[in-house]
Amino acid sequence: MTHESAYRGWYSSRKLPHFDAPNTIQFITFRLADSIPREVLRSLRKEVDLLPEVERADALRVRMEKFMDRGYGCCLLAHPEMAEIVQRSFQYYHDVRYRLLAWTIMPNHVHVLIEPSYSLPRIVQGWKTYSARWALQNAARLGLSLPNGGFWMRGYWDRYIRTEAHLEAAMRYIRENPVKAGLCRSAAEWRWSGLGNR
Repeated sequence: MTHESAYRGWYSSRKLPHFDAPNTIQFITFRLADSIPREVLRSLRKEVDLLPEVERADALRVRMEKFMDRGYGCCLLAHPEMAEIVQRSFQYYHDVRYRLLAWTIMPNHVHVLIEPSYSLPRIVQGWKTYSARWALQNAARLGLSLPNGGFWMRGYWDRYIRTEAHLEAAMRYIRENPVKAGLCRSAAEWRWSGLGNR
């Protein structure tokens, strides 16, 4: 089911460019609200502002992902039930609103690779709303400490996949992120990752 009229094409949100188009493979990253302190983010932005303009967008994202891999914040997604809920939210609309190609759930952020057949902002909003609602309803029972100022950080990063090599690199990054962050020795050990069908 395709909702052509709901697609936005190129647009900006929170100073980030986004591309929302049907059947365009997208590498999406979003994070918990407390995964990067404001002062760290300000410092990273100052660092990146010294770089040539063409390098800035990617440089900031790379620095932020490196910081997130350190496991800062409440790391709520490390709780098995919370990770399971996020994983289920990704799988729920597989082959309905998108084709789920790969994902990994890190302690304070997630990476997802999909081919959408539905508006990308609405897909991400659905994942975030469902998982945040579940966390709020179950935090006391699980003894979870929720991030201050909201559950998920507003917005997300998306990069549309341009070539087969880019697709392979994105899948490798997703698969290896838990290893690179020191959470496991091999990608196969990480319970909160998966590869869909291609």
